[in-house]
This record gives sequence, structure tokens and C-alpha cells, in this order.
Amino acid sequence: MASKLYIVYYSTYGHVEKLAKEIKKGAVDGVEATLWQVPETLSEEILGKMNAPPKSDDVPVIHPDDLPKADGFIFGFPTRFGMMAAQFKSFLDSTGGLWGAQKLAGKPTGLFFSTGSQGGGQETTPLTAITQLTHHGMIFVPIGYTAGAMMFDMSQVKGGSPFGAGTFAGGDGSRQPTETELAIAYHQGKYIAAITKKFKGST
Repeated sequence: MASKLYIVYYSTYGHVEKLAKEIKKGAVDGVEATLWQVPETLSEEILGKMNAPPKSDDVPVIHPDDLPKADGFIFGFPTRFGMMAAQFKSFLDSTGGLWGAQKLAGKPTGLFFSTGSQGGGQETTPLTAITQLTHHGMIFVPIGYTAGAMMFDMSQVKGGSPFGAGTFAGGDGSRQPTETELAIAYHQGKYIAAITKKFKGST
């Protein structure tokens, strides 16, 4: 039976969702990868004033009880003041029952993210998010420099870091993920899928 990898994300303007879909493309070798969205906490009225596009109808909204069914995860979210967005934090806050029963302990988990600018939290966001994984006993899986030369490319502005794939939305959200950023996301999907398979095979 194929290992189950859940790619769980929150995306306001679509940047994180684009990375999530690219990650899913990379996670195909012996892994059943599924995209999930966390619940929105803002009202339609507020989202409208923010000019946020509608959420994708083809990606289901996840419930905490869905999480134990997966063998591994890749969590994605935009940054708010250098930390994960409140929507994703709210979802994790609702997993107390799973924490109490240690239902997620030992599951490999990667992170990906989007920030508004180069100094907006490409490293502080995943670094602070690790505390959530730690309390659950989940195993953080960074990509390190396994993506090779594109991790060292200085010829262009690019998101992502050894912590995971990333992109920049720009101040007004108009910037879209570049080919390099998408390539790192694809690599992350492939890389963590392989590790998820290894973890399941060793249990």
C-alpha cells in the first residue's frame, strides 16, 4: 500500500497554493499525495475587502481527525509578521485531542511558505513553526541543500531556504512564484515523499 502524504496549506492570494500544487507533482513515486486546505477564519466580507480570490473548489477542507490517516505531511502557509498565518495556527490549535493521544508523533513533516518581501520571514516563519511540530512529536524534515545548484543561485531574487520551498508575494501580491521557486517546491515534494516511504517501511 502506498504511503499517504498530506500537503496541507493555507493560501490567501494563491501563492502558497501554487507551491502546494507543484509539491504534489513531485510527490508521485510510491506515495499517494493529497492536497488539503485548512479552514478559513475570515469572513467573506473581509476577504472581499482584501481582494482575495475565491478558494479552490477542488481542494477539500481538512478536519483535525483527518490527520492521523497520513504517514507524512508538508505544511504550507503565508507569513504574518515573521510567523505562520493565524488561519494555520488556528487549525493547529484545534489538534489538542490528537496531541493528547500522540496521534501525530513520529510522522515526518516538511514546511513551505510565502512572504511579502526578502526580509519578511523566509527563515523565521518555518523556524517558529517547528515548535508546533515539536509538541506533537512530529519529525521536522528540512530540504537542506538537496535541491543542488539552484539553492546557491545568486542571479535572481528567489524564495526558499534549507527549511523548505518558498516564494515572495511582493507588497501588493502581484509577484508570482518563479520557475526556480517552483522547481524547489517540486524537489521538496519528491524528497519528502521518499522520506515518508522510508519511515513507513521501517515501522
